[in-house]
Amino acid sequence: MMPFKPDFNTEVVVILQARTGSTRLPNKVLRCLAGRPMLSHCIQRLKRIGDGYHVIVATSTLNRDYTLEKLAIKEGVLCYRGGEKDVLDRYYHAAKSAGAKFVIRATGDNPLVCPEEAKRVVECITSQKVDYVTGIEEVEGLKLPTGVGVEAFTFKALERSWLEGNKEHHREHVNEYILENPGIFSIVRLSCMPQNSCPELSLTIDTNDDFEFIEEMLSGFIKPATEITTSEIIKWWRKRIN
Repeated sequence: MMPFKPDFNTEVVVILQARTGSTRLPNKVLRCLAGRPMLSHCIQRLKRIGDGYHVIVATSTLNRDYTLEKLAIKEGVLCYRGGEKDVLDRYYHAAKSAGAKFVIRATGDNPLVCPEEAKRVVECITSQKVDYVTGIEEVEGLKLPTGVGVEAFTFKALERSWLEGNKEHHREHVNEYILENPGIFSIVRLSCMPQNSCPELSLTIDTNDDFEFIEEMLSGFIKPATEITTSEIIKWWRKRIN
């Protein structure tokens, strides 16, 4: 494992959690999707959030996840490696090492994360005095397709979760301690733009059927997969089912 020594300090860091040990679809993050590993799609789309927002892949120290470290380096981003089960600890140390004030959370099973909506989450967390912003939930009848939204929290909220969230599910799910304690943390649920709302559509990859569906969808576009917008995906899907 290479030492984790960021050569930058950044106000906003994007941390992408990923591992190869999926029980339902092992090694899915390394499967080739539209000509490149699934994790590469995640990284490149997250890079499109904006200039100056560094992406860090957070994976485990298990030998099988060394391939993710190599892929992260190939894609021009850093990789932090920590305990397989303690995802919260991975986030905390990766964010602390980068000197981040704000953390964007993304996951490796979502290759079609929406940079446009992620940018709105970043703008909200950095401009308002809040601890946590989610762009994933349904708000005012609008909801993104499952698998394209992100969450954000302040480093202070992350640190408090890391210090106080001692239950197993707190360590495995980074946002759980925050969501369980609305009296401690200020939470904003951000509605998505109307053109990006499609709650009945899922674009996350958990099974082989999910993978084949996304593969079919991407083959229907001429432009590079990393440039396809969420609204374009929704239009494609609605034509497919009608």
